Amino acid sequence: MSRARYLGKRLLMAIPVVWLGTSMTWYIIFMGPIDPATRLLSEGQTRDPAAYEAAQTQLGLNQPPLQHYFDWLSNLITFDLGRTWLLYQGSNVNALIMDFLPRTLWLGFWSVLIAIFVGVPLGFYAGMRSNTVSDYVASMGGIVWRAMPNFWLGIMLLAVLGSSQAIFGFSWETLGPNLTSGISGNPDLSYMAGDPLAFFTNIDATLEAIKKVAPAAIVLGSASMGNEMRIGRTAVLEVKNQDYVELAKVKGVSDRALVYKHILRNALVPLVPIITSEAFLLIGGSVLVESVFGINGIGYLFFQAAIQGDLPLVGTLMYVFILMIVGINLIQDVLYTLIDPRVGLEGE
Repeated sequence: MSRARYLGKRLLMAIPVVWLGTSMTWYIIFMGPIDPATRLLSEGQTRDPAAYEAAQTQLGLNQPPLQHYFDWLSNLITFDLGRTWLLYQGSNVNALIMDFLPRTLWLGFWSVLIAIFVGVPLGFYAGMRSNTVSDYVASMGGIVWRAMPNFWLGIMLLAVLGSSQAIFGFSWETLGPNLTSGISGNPDLSYMAGDPLAFFTNIDATLEAIKKVAPAAIVLGSASMGNEMRIGRTAVLEVKNQDYVELAKVKGVSDRALVYKHILRNALVPLVPIITSEAFLLIGGSVLVESVFGINGIGYLFFQAAIQGDLPLVGTLMYVFILMIVGINLIQDVLYTLIDPRVGLEGE
């Protein structure tokens, strides 16, 4: 099986996964114990049969369940997501998602980069120098960092940055790009609207947006950073003891080639599913960090929709999350084929 056929097969397998996840979401929300129609009514209207029937008609629940299911599914597939019922009442859901999603992607992107480019190198460093002082310090630091709850770490970091002038002798807000809107709040990504290349051409705005989200990204990526460091160290230790590494030493392979070509590349293989699975957790599980740092992202929107009972919006956002995790799994499959040439070649 060629790599192209392997990736095509994985893409086709993603279709029933999206369908099943979406169908379960529909059943739980619209056929579950909570009646979405009652959520649209005020306390005084819940006993009014006419008002309740109007709410059901508004949601399409007066239709047979199977017809409602297919209508709802077809709207999701065509991204005709309608309008909100309670949260930001009457707002276009597509526009709402496009407004909130970039902030979460921006936060998740830098969180993943921090976790990868700090946690993985530290794990490899500790693994290559196992049972040394450096290994013990790095391993202990990763365990302690991973053990700190995100919400607590976020509050502490905000307190430290807010008092940086008294503690360090400089103000975090004026260090480098000036944060005129304060430490917390939404990063300004409007400069890239319609022009993604502004990320490279408008360096000042990019640096300001990075600085704005950096504390939240450090907090969000902290748990994954410690986890990837621990697993990276274990992977290096396992690869170092493989027979092919000893054979390469006997054949006179240089230390640099031995480390980068034989040890580190093969140690990346078990890290790929860890990194990709945590990427979704970082993006989708950012509601606490977004709340602490005042970032209005998709996690914050989902939380607000859930607590205010806007169940149709909850179902729509679940569909977005399902697409994101399936997309990340496909990226994982692509990375597998790049790191391990044997993937997708079985049967040939």
